[in-house]
Amino acid sequence: MDRDSSRPFTAEKYSYMKVLIIGAAGMLGAKLAARLANNGALNGHEITHLALVDVVTPKAPESTIPTDTAQADLSTIGTAEQLVSSRPNVIFQLAAIVSGEAESDFEAGYRINLDATRSLFEAIRLAGDDYCPRVVFASSIAVFGAPFPKRIGDDFHTTPLTSYGAQKRIGELLLSDYTRRGLLDGIGLRLPTVCIRPGKPNRAASGFFSNILREPIHGKSAVLPVADSVRHWFVSPRAATEFLVHAAELDAERIGPHRALNLPGLSATVAEQIEALGRVVGSDAVSLIGRAPDPTIDAIVANWPENFDPQRAIALGFRAETAMDDIIKVYLEDDFEAAQDS
Repeated sequence: MDRDSSRPFTAEKYSYMKVLIIGAAGMLGAKLAARLANNGALNGHEITHLALVDVVTPKAPESTIPTDTAQADLSTIGTAEQLVSSRPNVIFQLAAIVSGEAESDFEAGYRINLDATRSLFEAIRLAGDDYCPRVVFASSIAVFGAPFPKRIGDDFHTTPLTSYGAQKRIGELLLSDYTRRGLLDGIGLRLPTVCIRPGKPNRAASGFFSNILREPIHGKSAVLPVADSVRHWFVSPRAATEFLVHAAELDAERIGPHRALNLPGLSATVAEQIEALGRVVGSDAVSLIGRAPDPTIDAIVANWPENFDPQRAIALGFRAETAMDDIIKVYLEDDFEAAQDS
């Protein structure tokens, strides 16, 4: 028997606010943990416990909130059940391997990006009929595949052309079905490419979008593997973090039955990225960008969307930058100093 799927998400029925972040050692997970620790509340309720989990032990942010950190692999049998045993009110499922790695390692991609997510949903289902947490699932614009219209609307079909995109899309379908049956209260966020990502380059096929800005900002050379004419959909880490928080606080009735959202972002070409770098940082930074075409990356990126018309998310209050200059300035304000010290 299904649970009562008409129940909207509300923290009023709880005497506590426990938050679980899976994938908390990653860039977005760490920023989300710091954001929640700094604010101390979610959905108008004081956070009483924060649990941070990843395959490497996350670093706990400075906070008066009781915080646990743990090293755990969600794809390992029994891990999901252990994580939900404390019945967190809000669960952020950010754990995944990146697009390039999911494409090169088929088995790992499905085990981590799909099987682990379903294990989490199943653990929630089996935790008891009176348990229905808000689950914020980090999806991706990779759920769409070419050919595209000039701007992708909220009703455009999903036809992913990468394994990563397929894994994320299946996760969205599971999220919607478990939500429909009242087993959890989910919202899937089709995140734009986050730029500028702090830290070192990773194996994401989209990583060069950050590399060609971040490395020159710090006086280091960067390699551009695609043409300057490539266009893509971007958001800053700051705005992406706010997406996650806002999703956790949205009333279920406002979201409605369709639980995956295209999110606001900024459509820009590589050339426009480089032009913004010159305006904000200077021509010396631009001169550090070298060209080295990579057919594999070029083929992956060619199947990704370039522009969106995310009216549902905008109506629900999601906001993002509207200029590449602003995205670069966010990096300078939020992450530049820490990167210089590391």
